This record gives sequence, structure tokens and C-alpha cells, in this order.
Amino acid sequence: MTNDIHYLPQGREIEIFQSAASNRLPVLIKGPTGCGKTRFVEYMAAELGRPLHTIACHDDLTAADLVGRHLIGSDGTYWQDGPLTRAVREGGICYLDEVVEARKDTTVVLHPLSDHRRVLPIERTGELIQAHPDFMLVISYNPGYQNLIKGLKPSTRQRFVAMSFDYPSPEREVVIVCQESGIDKQTAQQLVALGNDLRRLKDHDLEEAASTRLLIYAAMMIQSGLTHAEACTACLAQPLSDEPETLAAIERLIQAHF
Repeated sequence: MTNDIHYLPQGREIEIFQSAASNRLPVLIKGPTGCGKTRFVEYMAAELGRPLHTIACHDDLTAADLVGRHLIGSDGTYWQDGPLTRAVREGGICYLDEVVEARKDTTVVLHPLSDHRRVLPIERTGELIQAHPDFMLVISYNPGYQNLIKGLKPSTRQRFVAMSFDYPSPEREVVIVCQESGIDKQTAQQLVALGNDLRRLKDHDLEEAASTRLLIYAAMMIQSGLTHAEACTACLAQPLSDEPETLAAIERLIQAHF
């Protein structure tokens, strides 16, 4: 089967992921927002020929949202599997994106799945599910958001094969922007240069750096007919800050590059 998902490797992450999959080991991917973590998991799911169950974690995500719950139907109550349980039963990759955003009880559910046991206990039904041979657990988070309240415990982290992602090198990022948007190379180079200048503002004037995703969005808008300045303002300046002084500084950078 042909893999139609584009992914440009930064290192040996494909080989590491394949080795983890063949050994039935869980994987932890850490890296900044928009650097390609989710795209990489989608690519690897297609490469391995496994279904992908993606869960975007958030503050209200509970263990029941992952495992399942009893519902009321016309014939009374019945049990409905959650996405994690379905992946465990049927096989496939269960990907928890930004796992630290979820409630603490969710990571406890993952513990017996992410060690040698590979089992999912369902307390409400008394069932103990042995994971399908093709089941694989993958989680990701942005270390920049780590704090005392939100963070992975060492007991959780040490159950995973871990990989660290970052924004691609300028040369690779130009190729990615061209590939994803169809923009010409010169414009892509200008966008990438602008993106790298904006990343230098991280921790000074910006809470988050300009992601590869935003550079692709800007390139797509330029391809659609917007001017360079309009596209960069809409896709880079406004999403990154609400502060008038910071926005003005970003606008000056945009004018310098275009």
C-alpha cells in the first residue's frame, strides 16, 4: 500500500519508531507546537498499515472518555468502548496528543498498557483486556508548557521510548513549506527566514514560537492571492500575540523580509 502522507525525516525517528513498534513498546514524542509530531504519527501509521485513533487531550478529558462508559438506550443500559479500548481490542495506534492537558487519572489508566503487561483493566465491567498484538500506544506533549501542575510523572515517562522533536533546519523547512503549499522556493525561503527570526523572540516577547504549520498556512494564503504582508499578518502576527507592541515588532519584521 502506498503511503500518501508526506513526511521529511529530521533524523532516525522513523527507524526508532519502527523498532519500538516491532518490539511492542509505547512511544513518547516531545516537541514544540506545530513541529510535525502529529504528521509523523500519521505517516508512521500509514507506513505500518495500522489504524490510527487520535485523541486531542484537554482539561476535561477523563479516563472514562478513553476507556468507555455505560449508556442508556431503548433496551436499557449498555457499555460503549472508548477510543483507547477499541484500539486495544482491535489493534492500531492510539495517539494521545498533548497528553499533559488531560486530567491526572488518564495517565494512571495508561500504566498497565505501557509496561510488559499490555493490559487494560475496565473497572466498571470487571474486564481485563489483553492488548492486540498490533496495538501501540503513542503520546505527545510540548515541554514548553510543562509546569508543576501539568507534567508527566517520572513513573509515567519511564514507561516509554522517547523521542525529541524540534523545528526542522531551514533547508528542510523550505522543502516542507514548498511541498505542503506549492509555493515557489524563493518565497518559502523568505517565510522560513521570517519564522526563524520570530522564534528568536520566544521567551522574550512571544509565549510560543512560530510553527512550521503557521509558515505553511501563510504560504497557502499567498498562493491564494493574498499579498505577502496580508498573509504573514493573518497567519503569523495575529495568531502569535495580542499585545500591540509585540504585533508592531512582528509587522516590522514582516516588512523587513518582504
